[in-house]
Amino acid sequence: MSCVNLSTWVQARCRFNRAGRSRSPPFNLLHPLKTVPISFTSPRARRVASSFSSLSVSAVLTKQESVREEQEEERPNFDFKAYMVQRANSVNKALDDAVLLRHPQKIHEAMRYSLLAGGKRVRPVLCIAACELVGGQESMAMPAACAVEMIHTMSLIHDDLPCMDNDDLRRGKPTNHKVFGEDVAVLAGDALLAFAFEHIAVSTVGVSASRIIRAVGELAKSIGSEGLVAGQVVDINSEGLSDVGVEQLEFIHVHKTAALLEGAVVLGAILGGGSDIEVEKLRKFARYIGLLFQVVDDILDVTKSSQELGKTAGKDLVADKVTYPKLMGIEKSREFAQKLNRDAQDQLSGFDPDKAAPLIALANYIANRQN
Repeated sequence: MSCVNLSTWVQARCRFNRAGRSRSPPFNLLHPLKTVPISFTSPRARRVASSFSSLSVSAVLTKQESVREEQEEERPNFDFKAYMVQRANSVNKALDDAVLLRHPQKIHEAMRYSLLAGGKRVRPVLCIAACELVGGQESMAMPAACAVEMIHTMSLIHDDLPCMDNDDLRRGKPTNHKVFGEDVAVLAGDALLAFAFEHIAVSTVGVSASRIIRAVGELAKSIGSEGLVAGQVVDINSEGLSDVGVEQLEFIHVHKTAALLEGAVVLGAILGGGSDIEVEKLRKFARYIGLLFQVVDDILDVTKSSQELGKTAGKDLVADKVTYPKLMGIEKSREFAQKLNRDAQDQLSGFDPDKAAPLIALANYIANRQN
């Protein structure tokens, strides 16, 4: 497995800045991306990226995102805010229908408490958007989209436990264990994890069995000892250490954060009938935005309040965790985030621009989100 050498990137940026130039450095994400050469955006990719990069949504994209008149004229008629509201409503209804309040009531209350507590639903929307990009329909991806959100919710419940990050606030509400107790919180997470795979296997329609099996395997790998769990373990073991470098930090977040985002996109592409080439291009896209998500998260953790974030701000600083701002500084972290966004959107340049609009807008949203 190869890693992004962020120290090389930072040094290169400094040299280029002193020379008054700006170039893209080598960027190697972990397997299966392996070696990615220096990327100079093609004219076609620039046109596509500029068409969508100005998409803005109130309370979603920052006020600093200025729009040139010629870009505004070229921008396709795509309403990102309306798209997200519609998709989030569809996902919320599907989640509500999937996890019913039944016996034993307490465990299902705990599951629903965290699962239906809100959230941006970025992962399930990514799953659906990827499915539609390769020619599929929302209904084909919805069970998988819900499964990804169930697993994401499980990870939040467990991450907030006293034995992990010991947090009291999540999505603006008391964490699961504060309401239901640690024992039920652990079991609620376990139940959501198990049901996620059952839901894909039982509820997916209009998709061949071979693709469903492939999707299940992909999801399992993204959250196991080579995915989310791997990142979480290394993160725990890195707390308080003074010699954690950028490569180890990247390993943590490519696994802990990016793996499930990648899984969401890849599942959508598989279930939508995407070719192997399309699936791998979307895998690369997801890997970039997954790391982007964490870089932005680290920046917000030190620049926003708990009220603004809906969760405890500054907890990484208190836990003495290594973050991108701590290693690179806030401005270099922002530059790195911008590069990740550009590299992600480059992966979509070969797709139909109209169908790629939601994914491009989602990448921009992740890059510019404020909570």
